[in-house]
Amino acid sequence: MDDIIQGISNFRGSVFPGQQQMYQRLVRDGQHPQALIIACADSRVSPEHITQSGPGDLFVCRNAGNIVPPFSQQNGGVSSAIEYAVMALGVRDIVICGHSDCGAMKGLMKPEALASMPNVAAWLRHSHAASQIVCEAYPAGMDPKDHHRALALENVVVQLSNLRTHPSVAAGLAKGQLRLHGWFFEIESGQVLAYCGEAGRFVPIDEADAMPVAHSPAQRIAAPEMARVAVAAE
Repeated sequence: MDDIIQGISNFRGSVFPGQQQMYQRLVRDGQHPQALIIACADSRVSPEHITQSGPGDLFVCRNAGNIVPPFSQQNGGVSSAIEYAVMALGVRDIVICGHSDCGAMKGLMKPEALASMPNVAAWLRHSHAASQIVCEAYPAGMDPKDHHRALALENVVVQLSNLRTHPSVAAGLAKGQLRLHGWFFEIESGQVLAYCGEAGRFVPIDEADAMPVAHSPAQRIAAPEMARVAVAAE
């Protein structure tokens, strides 16, 4: 804790005075983040650091395994963060960011290691689909490192599917006002991969011609004839 306390002291004495006007503006004008990022709680993965963002730029929700539980009536922190970001803050981009060497994915690979952590084991049930995909759709007998990487990548895609079950997200996609992104941060190289929904694979962001998007904004209404009636009535 000594290092943390010293950091606070340095912030108050050296950093904050030069940024005080910015913080006052953020209080006066409120927050208007560019995106919601759902990332892993791993201490080595900082969305603000990776994206070089400042205060007020990102709305961040972190948990073990960068998991998004499917929507249910049972309240939860991730669900609340999603709803608030979309409906109150009006974010137009949501990113789910996985990473290499993820401890949560290691737990999925070796569930016996979670015997003394029942809450973690229960939480990781939201990633079981990713584990099943790797077990059935990938070659048997994969190298453990390759297995782990495939699992972490598939987990991002599974959580994107879970994200779409949330009413605020479903409505935002239907209105063409929301984009969903799947990222993967390689800790050892600093590389960030992004999931391209059209191609169905991850590509390096800095090698892509344009930012790969998992789900692009595309207005979709299942009963357009009813929508026309509603517009006419207004």
